Amino acid sequence: MISKILYWLPRILTIFALLFMTMFSLDVFGGADSLANKLLGFLIHNIPVIILAVILVIAWKWEVAGGALFILASLYGTVFYHSFTGNPGSLVVIGPFFFLGLLFILHALLFGARSAKKEV
Repeated sequence: MISKILYWLPRILTIFALLFMTMFSLDVFGGADSLANKLLGFLIHNIPVIILAVILVIAWKWEVAGGALFILASLYGTVFYHSFTGNPGSLVVIGPFFFLGLLFILHALLFGARSAKKEV
């Protein structure tokens, strides 16, 4: 039972975190630009979401590698978005991915990939 919870918890929370990040890019549809410019802006705003979704696909199959990539992505995000120099709000968006990376690695270390797939 704990194995199932620890298997699904990081996956579901990652999907919610990605949807939360996508919500911030919806502001591009409020201007008076053309639809093509709005769609391009939407795509540009969602580049981090696309990268993190690719990491989720990797983590779904290889938990340790995906967890490490989530941790690296969150550390890179804190540096890139200057989270410690006056923009601590970005930690609300980036911080959960560090925790989710730890959850992926924790499940892989405690239960291994084979035991979870047998239960699911």
